[in-house]
Amino acid sequence: MPTITLSVPEDLKQEMDEEREINWSEVARAAIKTKISQLKILKTISAKSKLTEKDALELGRKINKSLHERYAK
Repeated sequence: MPTITLSVPEDLKQEMDEEREINWSEVARAAIKTKISQLKILKTISAKSKLTEKDALELGRKINKSLHERYAK
């Protein structure tokens, strides 16, 4: 099995070291697997989309503005 190396802040590493019963490699594998699955779904959805990149950016801006207005109240 290939090996990867992660960099984490020192304080996070200290907290991880306190939890000796946790298999952090397995946690990382599961998180990576989940993210890969999400990306595959996103690619499938976007492949069928008729939105242009410009349309998607405009929609994102409108959503961000709407969320900002909702939570600024």
